[in-house]
Amino acid sequence: MPAFDLPTRELERYRPDVQEPPDFDGFWRDTLKEAAQTDVLVSVRPAENGLRLTRTWDVTFRGFAGDPVRAWYSRPAGVGEPLPAVVEYAGYGRGRGLPHERLTWVNAGYAHLLMDNRGQGDQYGNGGATPDPHASAPGGPGPAARGLLDPRDYHYRRLITDAVRAVAAVRALPGVDASRVAAVGNSQGGGLALAVAGLVPDLAAALVTAPFLCGIRRALDLTDASPYGEISAYLSVHRGAQEAAYRTLAYMEGVSFARRAAAPAHFGVGLRDTVCPPSGAYAAFNRYGELTGVDPRKEIHAYPYNGHEGGDAVQVRRQLDWLGGMLEAGPVSSPPG
Repeated sequence: MPAFDLPTRELERYRPDVQEPPDFDGFWRDTLKEAAQTDVLVSVRPAENGLRLTRTWDVTFRGFAGDPVRAWYSRPAGVGEPLPAVVEYAGYGRGRGLPHERLTWVNAGYAHLLMDNRGQGDQYGNGGATPDPHASAPGGPGPAARGLLDPRDYHYRRLITDAVRAVAAVRALPGVDASRVAAVGNSQGGGLALAVAGLVPDLAAALVTAPFLCGIRRALDLTDASPYGEISAYLSVHRGAQEAAYRTLAYMEGVSFARRAAAPAHFGVGLRDTVCPPSGAYAAFNRYGELTGVDPRKEIHAYPYNGHEGGDAVQVRRQLDWLGGMLEAGPVSSPPG
């Protein structure tokens, strides 16, 4: 697929207006206040992972409405001192999978919490373990359209709240330096990491690649690929629901979260991405931190011939180097040659 979004020079200057609901901040303040009324951790149990150099625990924490959310917590075996932590959010349709799957961050020396996606996990990967007990509101069958007609009922209100609570959960776990917590994700996970950056004021860093839920209305005009395509499909049947859907989506807009974020940020984007169009990532990057009164350290890496995979392993290596310096977790060894 050739490049289909704006030319690179326009992307680098792209700062679209954002139609924010007047109660955007109040909506999220009240949502998170309600979720924080209960202690965050439910259980932390050792989990067998088949590995000698990594220890893993099966964590359950309270997310939206106090619902139990599952996660894997892993750390290097034999390391006792508090470590900086990476909270990772999985992509659309994926669950937390198996405890030995995601080892990059723990092998780099971090404590690592991988959050399960409530009501997801059945599209690819190795499954999830967190149901969504609030998924009965009107909307399409896929998570992107569940509860789409009212922001209070929308799936992403719950999932974003879970993501914020995951940061509180990792800070409550043993062996974590609570002052050095980063949010990391690709695609849907990138959108969640960006939302967390806008909602958690003392986050240490955000690493965002190919983010979903950024520049949502433009993305709906550009692509029919899932997850945006699920929203379009729903609106193609419910022809009078467009304005209600747009109102709901405005509370989930990643550019709005980016404007409120102050943590240092590392972005990645494939310029041939037809799943999450690159203009959304650039809109979030270009407006990142503008409401905070500070000038956050930020950088973006674009891959002109890559799609939704972004820079793949090259981008991950850039993330490792950048975060190692940002959190002073120690040097990352260079590859041979």
